[in-house]
Amino acid sequence: MTSSPAAARGAPVARRLGVLLLLLAAVGALLLLLAGPASAAPTAPTAPTEPTAPVAPAVEGGVDISVGGGSASTSITLILAITVLSVAPAVLLLCTSFTKIIVVLSLTRNALGMMQSPPNSVLTGIALFLTLFVMGPVLADVNEVAVQPYLDGRATVTQAYDAGVVPLKAFLLGNTRDDELRLMVGLSGEEAPADREAVSMTTLVPAFVLSELKSAFIIGLVVFIPFLVLDMLVSAALMSMGMMMVPPTIVSLPFKLLLFVVVDGWSLITTALVGSYG
Repeated sequence: MTSSPAAARGAPVARRLGVLLLLLAAVGALLLLLAGPASAAPTAPTAPTEPTAPVAPAVEGGVDISVGGGSASTSITLILAITVLSVAPAVLLLCTSFTKIIVVLSLTRNALGMMQSPPNSVLTGIALFLTLFVMGPVLADVNEVAVQPYLDGRATVTQAYDAGVVPLKAFLLGNTRDDELRLMVGLSGEEAPADREAVSMTTLVPAFVLSELKSAFIIGLVVFIPFLVLDMLVSAALMSMGMMMVPPTIVSLPFKLLLFVVVDGWSLITTALVGSYG
């Protein structure tokens, strides 16, 4: 079966019409794209604003590291807090009453003959809180004259240090013996100061530590003497009964504990420690 001549001539015409319609659709889409914001009517340009003159920051005595109207920024405060925490153990050991208290408590435990009771954590906790009790007035003065003015922006770091070291230095001088102070001044090789208040902190701190150790050993000797006498009496009694194989420390321990409880030993030692600082 063959197609007619009219149908054969109509097929190319239909294809040409289809191609023409596709071209018209493409041209219309291109015109729509060109009719966007780029072809809109231009707006009038705005006048430029005048630049403001720079203002020099007000700095007193160096670079200003504070923001917010003179108060210490959060980042600077955090850095200072981390620095203080890193040196806090050394400050706690050398510039407070912690050294004497922990040494006396350890000597008392040894005098009782109990190597692990009370445990080290308990003795350290007692020494820490007794140190806070003794150093309370000094820490309050440091906070009032140095920490709070710095946090409020009324003092720089140098001014806060100079003000805060005054009450701490007064505490160290009040609890340092003259012998240890003269020793450290001589070892330092520096010229002897005119008075005690003129001693530098690098010389005063080791002199204070030596004085604290000497006082702690004196208190420990007083604590050891009655327990030593009790050990000698128990040892003599065991030898007289022929019980030489029995360790005297095992027999004397209950009597030591009884004596310590009867005289209220912890109260006596705490009173002696706190009272030694006036």
